[in-house]
Amino acid sequence: MATLFEAARECLDAASVDDKLALTHAHAAAFARGALAVPAPAPPPDPIRMPGRPDRPRLVHPRTLPRRGLGSAAGRAAFIHAIAHIELNAVDLAWDAAYRFRGLPPAYYADWVRIADDEARHFALLRTRLRALGHDYGDFDAHNGLWEMCEKTAHDGLARMALVPRVLEARGLDVTPGMILKLAALDDRETVAILELILREEVAHVAAGSRWFRWYCAQRGVEPEATFRALLAEYARAVLHGPFNVEARSAAGFSEAELAALREAADGV
Repeated sequence: MATLFEAARECLDAASVDDKLALTHAHAAAFARGALAVPAPAPPPDPIRMPGRPDRPRLVHPRTLPRRGLGSAAGRAAFIHAIAHIELNAVDLAWDAAYRFRGLPPAYYADWVRIADDEARHFALLRTRLRALGHDYGDFDAHNGLWEMCEKTAHDGLARMALVPRVLEARGLDVTPGMILKLAALDDRETVAILELILREEVAHVAAGSRWFRWYCAQRGVEPEATFRALLAEYARAVLHGPFNVEARSAAGFSEAELAALREAADGV
């Protein structure tokens, strides 16, 4: 029987988008039916490296990405491309969470395999919409910020759970409702429907980060809110931007103290 760690590594290494999506769905289904073992003990993971990526999009610094309004067809396509890029990154982030951190409860691996499968489905929906607008994934430049934080937290599952799902990926909870309103005003019902689905499901994904962050804190005997505040100060001040979607973040497991810490970090307090 193949192991979950081998399957996750195969998904991470796939450079073709179509291969990454197909492998993700196939391995998630295999895991769900018990065909992928999670060995314990297991050998250590390979050092983190860039996952397989297609030749395009070109990865550039976020500041060099042009700002485009949603009112034009090109602007809307660029926006959808940016969200699709985030979702494809999220496939790799979920598989790396399953691959990199060993000796955790079975529910941990079940969460991140399910999330990888969800993110692959989200990407496919966005790519279909992008193609309907006359573009495809790779037509616009993108940045690598999500994976860079993944690399910075590869040494510590607690830091990974605190900072990737709960800071970077949770940014979607904050900005997506406003984007939905703007697209609805433009009568782009197709994109609105996709974003509404993604928003609903991303609450559960961020909640998984909250759950396993608190699990790590309990295992180490550290206080979650103080630990989260310290990690924000060490890693995340430059990437925090308010305002925050309090309702969605509360549903995803943020406490009042953690929401206050986010606001303070974003304001540079």
